[in-house]
Amino acid sequence: MRVHRRPMRGPWKRALASVGLVGLLLGSAACGGGSEDGNGDAEAGAVSEAVEAGDPVEGGSITVGLEAETNSWMPHEGTFNQPGLNVAYAIYDPLMQRSADGEVRPYLAESLEPNEDLTEWTLTLRPDVTFHDGTPLNAEALKTIFDTYLKGTGSRLAAQLAQVTSLDVVDDLTVVYKLAETNAAFPDLLVGASGWPFSPTAAAAAGPDAGANPVGTGPFTFVSWQRDSRLVVEKNANYWQEGKPYLDEIVFRPIPDEDTRLASLQSGDIDVMQSLRQSTVIRARDLEGVNNFEHLGSNSGGLTLNTSRAPFDDIRVRQALVHAVDQEALIEVLGGSGVTPPQTQFWSPDSAWYSEKVAESYPAYDLEKAQELYDDYVNDPERSDGKPVGTPLSFMFQCPPDPSLNELSQLYQALWQALGAQVELQATEQAAWIQDMLARDYDTGCTRVGADRDPYLVFDDAFTDGPLNMTAFQSPEIDEQLEILRTTTEVDARKAAVEEIGLILNENVPNAFSGGTLTVLATKEAIRNLDGWTFPDDTEGNGANASTAMWGHVWRVE
Repeated sequence: MRVHRRPMRGPWKRALASVGLVGLLLGSAACGGGSEDGNGDAEAGAVSEAVEAGDPVEGGSITVGLEAETNSWMPHEGTFNQPGLNVAYAIYDPLMQRSADGEVRPYLAESLEPNEDLTEWTLTLRPDVTFHDGTPLNAEALKTIFDTYLKGTGSRLAAQLAQVTSLDVVDDLTVVYKLAETNAAFPDLLVGASGWPFSPTAAAAAGPDAGANPVGTGPFTFVSWQRDSRLVVEKNANYWQEGKPYLDEIVFRPIPDEDTRLASLQSGDIDVMQSLRQSTVIRARDLEGVNNFEHLGSNSGGLTLNTSRAPFDDIRVRQALVHAVDQEALIEVLGGSGVTPPQTQFWSPDSAWYSEKVAESYPAYDLEKAQELYDDYVNDPERSDGKPVGTPLSFMFQCPPDPSLNELSQLYQALWQALGAQVELQATEQAAWIQDMLARDYDTGCTRVGADRDPYLVFDDAFTDGPLNMTAFQSPEIDEQLEILRTTTEVDARKAAVEEIGLILNENVPNAFSGGTLTVLATKEAIRNLDGWTFPDDTEGNGANASTAMWGHVWRVE
């Protein structure tokens, strides 16, 4: 067994070398684990050994087992968590991507340059890039994508792009994103789905079926999709990066059951397994003939509370439920005891945005305080749920139907029932659970919290009036700090704003945390260069970050 982890790099700069913004933005380290050599938690007993990629090999097919299906493959429609990102990186190229040191750099784009006050960003495309349907990737295509789809009715990206008033064509390969206000974090948006160009010609022709027929510029072209079964892509023979991709075909298979996915890797039914379940990550270390590409960043297992629905609209209820939770017990249930640390905020301890003050403010496991808060609400004649004084709280807790998550749900249920609450458990498939959260059609449940992105984007998505605010929590005080993050490039001021937001969230607890999410792409030994991707100028990329891969750089040996 060999376990490979990316080197720990410490706090890094999120900037654009091409625009001279070095030192502008600090971000999270690429890996967690706590040791200087990046080998993670030595007590976990894992053997850390770099996987030698060797020379590239052409041809072959691989099958990748993913933890969930994705609803649509159109960037403006899809809910692209880690499973969806893996497919997206095969079909689409991001305009911007992150390097090994966390720098946001041009990938499909040739350059991105701001004006002096960061209200206009000029993007230049690489010449001679075509979509899979043979139509050109040019400025007019970007404008149509932006106007018709990204900002269109029903787009999941419209809220995060609300600040962009227009995308204007300068010449055939140059556009200008014009912003209503200064935004120091704008380049980070183009790493995500807002920066994945797709053929507007193909999308228009497919109409409502475009989400099932994606056409990008990426290393692989779409072949077929059997929902909840398999999605097949094949080599893009006209790819703009000479010599890539190496593989002829990739088959992506959603396998929601963790045991089945792990067994499929062990048996050779799949070649790569993606997981964010701590127990699965640990068990994968014991498989013979498997390399494990692990990552621990600013993403945590967590609890989400729907503050738009009684009784969770009352801070006493939220605080009571969180004070009643034993984080260490949750982590043990998830299989991460001794491997993943308890989380207290949106950022891991090795992130530049991490705050000791916020860590100290996190609601501690305190049953006496939890009971006091619970009783105060239940016995309040003006309680928000309108029920008679003394009536126990009654609500539903949702979580995907994984064995470890079933056990996790039962632990939450037991902890809250000890207060007197009546808690119904519902196992909901991950894709459906995401939809419930997006619609705010839920009471409370398990989720993942945090991301290695610019903090303005993380908090703006999560706590303003947009579709990704799944808790429905908003605060004028958070809005004030977001304004600082949006307009200020001074690092200390931005860190202070992040800290203040963390303190507000720990007081109001729309989310709570268990432990950091250790992720893995576990592969058969024949799969090479999973974490060795580079930018077109050979700058090192950020590897198999958060169980995702840049598949155009991967090859197979026999």
